[in-house]
Amino acid sequence: MIEPFAENQARAGVISYGVSSYGYDMRVAPEFKIFTNALSAVVDPKQFDPKSFVRVLGRRVHRAAEFLRARRSVEYFRIPRNVLTICVGKSTYARCGIITNVTPFEPEWEGFVTLEISNTTPLPARIYANEGIAQVLFFTADEGDECEISYKDKKGKYQRRRELRSRSSSSLVVGVRLRRAR
Repeated sequence: MIEPFAENQARAGVISYGVSSYGYDMRVAPEFKIFTNALSAVVDPKQFDPKSFVRVLGRRVHRAAEFLRARRSVEYFRIPRNVLTICVGKSTYARCGIITNVTPFEPEWEGFVTLEISNTTPLPARIYANEGIAQVLFFTADEGDECEISYKDKKGKYQRRRELRSRSSSSLVVGVRLRRAR
């Protein structure tokens, strides 16, 4: 259901990830897109303009205040037909004003999770790649009460999503070398 799967909660020197009391703490991958106004694009949920994002790869991100970042999870999820998940941000980041927004993983949805991470403070903030970012809570239907039409049945457009992208496949690519986290 989850690949790679961390059977125990990893904590030594990192923001925790892996199996938690009632869920799974997923990690954020070292690839992300940042909303930018450099090219004066308009954010339109029906048709994203590739000029509204800058793509960056790195171990750690240090970004200005009030920025939104789109990232993906390290883990690839395969949700069974009788399971629905809800994802909430980790308290480590929430206490710092960092909010992680994720839509539910519907029954039989499969793919990397797209994470919308926003800094609600007036201060710059750091996000650490390959470390915990949000907790996934799993809800199982009673036997015989599984959904009638799953995400797979609907042929949902986000099924088997393997990369972070907007609706247009092109994007401005910027190589950034970030310092290693201490």
